[in-house]
Amino acid sequence: MRNKSGFTLVELLTVILIIGLLAVIALPRFVNTRDKAFYSAMRSDLRNLATAEEDYFAETLSYTTDTNQLDSYRTSKRILVSIPEATDKGWRAMATHEMNTDLECEIYYGTATGATIATKEGGVYCNN
Repeated sequence: MRNKSGFTLVELLTVILIIGLLAVIALPRFVNTRDKAFYSAMRSDLRNLATAEEDYFAETLSYTTDTNQLDSYRTSKRILVSIPEATDKGWRAMATHEMNTDLECEIYYGTATGATIATKEGGVYCNN
């Protein structure tokens, strides 16, 4: 008598097919969740930047484009923040993520011009 324990080829292929289908379903959800986390980090960094800019303004009566002058401000890992415009009347800042530069968020205060995503002063708006 032969020992008939083990799996047949059809059973193994069926299991592999089911695992493949589950991976196809789960992968886009994982990518979407990762992008949401990136957006959350960028929004948080821009809100923290707003607080730091207002602290700086209280001391100097002008805003700055150099984040190194903002003592209390640090960005999250892999978040790139730029302040392309800052005067004594307002400022504008943008944030992107190092791993996905298609994701952008923006904030502005005062009379800053050139905002492409932000539509309302003081709000953090993203391109999602």
